[in-house]
Amino acid sequence: MLGQVLGSYGLNPSEFSIEPFGSGLIHHTYLLKENSENAFILQEVNTAVFTKPDDIASNLILVGNYLKKNFPEYFFPLPMTTLNGESYGIYENRYYRLTSFVKNSHSINSCQSPGEAFEAARQFGKFTALLSGVNTDLLKYTIPGFHDLSWRWRQFKEALQNGNRQRKTECQQYVEYLESQQHLVNIYEQITVDVNFPLRVIHHDTKINNVLFDETQKGICVIDLDTVMPGYFISDLGDMMRTYLSPADEESDPSLISIRTDFFEAIVKGYLQHMVYELKDAEKEKFLYAGEFMIYMQALRFMTDHLNNDVYYGARYEGHNLKRAVNQITLLQKIRERQSELNDIIHRLILSSV
Repeated sequence: MLGQVLGSYGLNPSEFSIEPFGSGLIHHTYLLKENSENAFILQEVNTAVFTKPDDIASNLILVGNYLKKNFPEYFFPLPMTTLNGESYGIYENRYYRLTSFVKNSHSINSCQSPGEAFEAARQFGKFTALLSGVNTDLLKYTIPGFHDLSWRWRQFKEALQNGNRQRKTECQQYVEYLESQQHLVNIYEQITVDVNFPLRVIHHDTKINNVLFDETQKGICVIDLDTVMPGYFISDLGDMMRTYLSPADEESDPSLISIRTDFFEAIVKGYLQHMVYELKDAEKEKFLYAGEFMIYMQALRFMTDHLNNDVYYGARYEGHNLKRAVNQITLLQKIRERQSELNDIIHRLILSSV
C-alpha cells in the first residue's frame, strides 16, 4: 500500500526504510529514510477528523505562496506534490502527503524550560505576524467550530440535559463551577463582534511538539499545519498557556497542577517579539483572558464527553474524562489566584516591547 503511494511521488519504496514516527494521536506518521542525506515524512490524513482534506491543501498552498512571495527567507515546510501535481497520494480513498524531513531538527513532547516556551511562542507569533496581510476570507475552516466557545458551551448544556444522569449527579460540584463561569462565553461572544479583534491566520494547535527545534534548542518553524485557518489570537496564545504553564499535563492528578511564572513570562515575551505591533490595544488587554478561554473550553469539552459516556475522546478507565475536566478546572483556578501578578507581567512586557 505505502509502496503505491510512494510511487505516485516518483519514489522507489525498495530504496527506503519505513518506520512509525512521532507521538501524534490524529494521523498515522512514518519516517522514510533512503540515506543520511535523504529522508521524508509520510503522513496519512485522518479523514474522520479532517473530513475535507482538500481544504487543508488549499490553505497550505495559499499560505505557502504568500510566504514565498513576501517572505522568501522564511522556512515553510510545504508538502510535496505528486507526479500528477496533486496535493495527496491517494490509495483506497486514504489520503497521504509527503514532506521533506528537516535535517538537524527535532521536536519535544513537553515544555521543560522557559527557553523552550519562549522559542515556541516566538515561532507561533512570527507565523501569524508574517501572514497578517493574508485575506482570511480565502481560507477554509478545516475543522468548523473548533475553537468556538459558544458552540462548546451549547454542547455542554445539551450534555447536561440529555447525557448520563448518574454521572451528572456524581460530578455536580464541577458542573456547577463550569456553569458559574459562563461570563467567559459572554466575553468571547463580545470579541467575535468587535472590530478591534480581527480574524487572523491562526495555527490553532500550539502544543510544544508542533515546533521544530535545531540542535541549539532554537526554534526553526511551526509544523502540523492542518488546523491553520481564520481565528482570533486568543486561540494560539491561550493554548500555549494551557499546555506550557503547569509541569503537570492534562492527564495528571489535579493536585500536581501549578503555574510556573517564569514560563508565563517566557510565553508572553516570545509571542510579543513579532506580534507587539500587530496586535490592537483591545487584544493586548485580553492576554490573560486567552489562557482562561482555552483552559475553560477544554474543561467544557472533557466534561461534555464524560456526560456523553466518553464518545469523543474515549477513556482508558472509568472517570478518565472527568479527571481531565477537573485538571483543567484546577488550572483555571490557579490562574485566577495569580491574576494580579500575571497581569502585571503582561503590562510590563508590553511596555518594554514597544
